[in-house]
Amino acid sequence: MLEKIASYAVTEATSKGRVHPETPHDYRNCFQRDRDRIIHSTAFRRLIYKTQVFVHHEGDSYRTRLTHSIEVAQIARTLARELLLNEELVEAIALAHDLGHTPFGHAGQDALDKCMSAFGGFEHNYQSLRVVDQLEQRYPDFPGLNLTHETREGILKHCSKKRAAIIGDLGQRFTNNTQPTLEAQLVDLADSIAYNNHDLDDGLRSGLINVSDLEESPFFYKIFSQAEQQSRQQNHMVAIYQSVRKIIDLMVTDLIDTSRNKIKASKVETVEEVKGLEQPLIAFSDTLFKDHKRLKAILRAKLYSHSKVETMYQQGVIYVSTIFNRLMENPEEMPERHQLICKKQEELTQKAGRAETVADYIAGMTDRYAISEYSRLS
Repeated sequence: MLEKIASYAVTEATSKGRVHPETPHDYRNCFQRDRDRIIHSTAFRRLIYKTQVFVHHEGDSYRTRLTHSIEVAQIARTLARELLLNEELVEAIALAHDLGHTPFGHAGQDALDKCMSAFGGFEHNYQSLRVVDQLEQRYPDFPGLNLTHETREGILKHCSKKRAAIIGDLGQRFTNNTQPTLEAQLVDLADSIAYNNHDLDDGLRSGLINVSDLEESPFFYKIFSQAEQQSRQQNHMVAIYQSVRKIIDLMVTDLIDTSRNKIKASKVETVEEVKGLEQPLIAFSDTLFKDHKRLKAILRAKLYSHSKVETMYQQGVIYVSTIFNRLMENPEEMPERHQLICKKQEELTQKAGRAETVADYIAGMTDRYAISEYSRLS
């Protein structure tokens, strides 16, 4: 733990602890243990073969869910250190925030949500919580990883009110419209910084978008144009890297300055006071937030809607939908462990139990395993 930490930051002493009490470790605090459990989990390793934008076999240099999670953790730790927040807690949240993502990125998520529409839908944030609470099997005395309340709260950054109502105190902030810890707020925006800039980086390097596409955003276009001029005699890839590097630096600096001022103005002293506020304290300035939204719109129009990405999206939808429908009709096609889980769940909730088991099985797949299963089942 950092020696210098603010009174409104989460500490081991103020943590609400674990669902299943455990003896403290000799030389690791509870948030370090959370981080280590996440890193050693099966779900974390699988992220290396899960799509960010490009399916893994499209190229070895594009982001995957694993590299994205590591990049989010790096940005989040920098932010936490400057804002005197709990650096180890933000690292744990960042590394775990995408554990519930399906294969094929948003295509898999959208397909699985549609397949599960009769059973409450599918939310990848809630699925990430299910992974650490139930699906990882590591200990003889309890399911899941038994993470601290604060790490679990940070993982569940979005949740429908209907689902929040059935998950106990962890869901109360969604029904009461209160705030999570500053550490959870921070990771949410670190994720946004990493997501947009690294998708921009991958899009430019792949050639699916080019610098001229950024003209609608003067802030970003100016940075890229300057970098291109400076690197014209060197390497186009250097210009891209330097541009993304500078944009991330500007966004992180803006977030630190704005959040520091908002925290000071709020006069909060404790974690509970942070949670009782109507608005989050970790935020961009109004000007940069508008630029950030503009970049999102450009990526949506130019990259995510590109014909090549759209083709990959449609393929992902077909893979996931086909596997789901086949396994709902023939659950015996799943591995034995999942068949046993399915039988137990069906005894409790009948068809909904089968659907949940099938969704858990599919959500845990990597891109290449899902392709293999699609070929086997179809």
